[in-house]
Amino acid sequence: MKKPLFSFAKGRFRAMYSGMKKILDIPMCATHHTTKSSLKNSMKFALLTGLSLVMISCSSSKDAGINPMEDDVDVLYNRAAAALDAEDYAAATQYFEEVERQHPYSKWATQAQLMAAYAYYEGQRYDDALIALERFIELHPGNKDIDYAHYLKALCYYEQISDVRRDQYLTEEAMKAFDTLIRRFPDSRYTRDAKLKKDLTIDHLAGKEMEIGRYYLVRGHTNAAINRFQKVVTEYETTTHTPEALHRLVEANLTLGLTEEATRVAAVLGYNYPGSKWYEQSFKLLDPQSRQRILDNRGFVDRTIESLFKPD
Repeated sequence: MKKPLFSFAKGRFRAMYSGMKKILDIPMCATHHTTKSSLKNSMKFALLTGLSLVMISCSSSKDAGINPMEDDVDVLYNRAAAALDAEDYAAATQYFEEVERQHPYSKWATQAQLMAAYAYYEGQRYDDALIALERFIELHPGNKDIDYAHYLKALCYYEQISDVRRDQYLTEEAMKAFDTLIRRFPDSRYTRDAKLKKDLTIDHLAGKEMEIGRYYLVRGHTNAAINRFQKVVTEYETTTHTPEALHRLVEANLTLGLTEEATRVAAVLGYNYPGSKWYEQSFKLLDPQSRQRILDNRGFVDRTIESLFKPD
């Protein structure tokens, strides 16, 4: 489920660059510009490599091959940025971590923590990225980039979401992390994307319930199947799985001989999703008398989904 990070990261890299420029009191440099040819080769190259050039101009002359254990903070950060740009994520994390280890009280150390987590993420070392992000969030709750840290944490879970046949722990953790970002930082530049991805995680969880429900239904565990389909309808109503869940409830109720309940669910399905293939299939399952009741709208005062679960 890997998605390119550059589309959302470019704003953060620009912000990071601006913050570092302010720290060093460096005037805006002509080398810091982007083109539209490629998000990866423009934004990441211009911001990270451009940052590297600025930092090189401000650093003392050092041998490029010097051991990181002996380097100054600007040289270490420059090498980390170059490694990140070259997609050598293992080297990038090493250099960023060296920045913090060797210069823990510098103005660069905190940013290096977050950048190390980002490099772990890009290298698909999600567990390491999560450890680094949890530490950053705990140590720097008021940092200007704390919303980005929460967003990156959510993405670490999101990128690992597997198909619905597997355990959905990571899906649930992704949803929790997106919820935290949305709740705590409603005005963050990442909140809109977090909401979109949260909707996808909810749809995935609904898909898991449907997969289990169908399994039960096929094997004759009808009541267990009904519980799963009802959960989709009540807890995940806005997902794409709701029409099928209603159809499966029609099937299950007919299996149990509950024609009245099946007709009622079919009426709700037809009212809320009139053009759905699931309604067409449910309609075909009903006997002629039940079909006519739906067509004549007889006996259905309330055909909202909520009406299915109201006490009689």
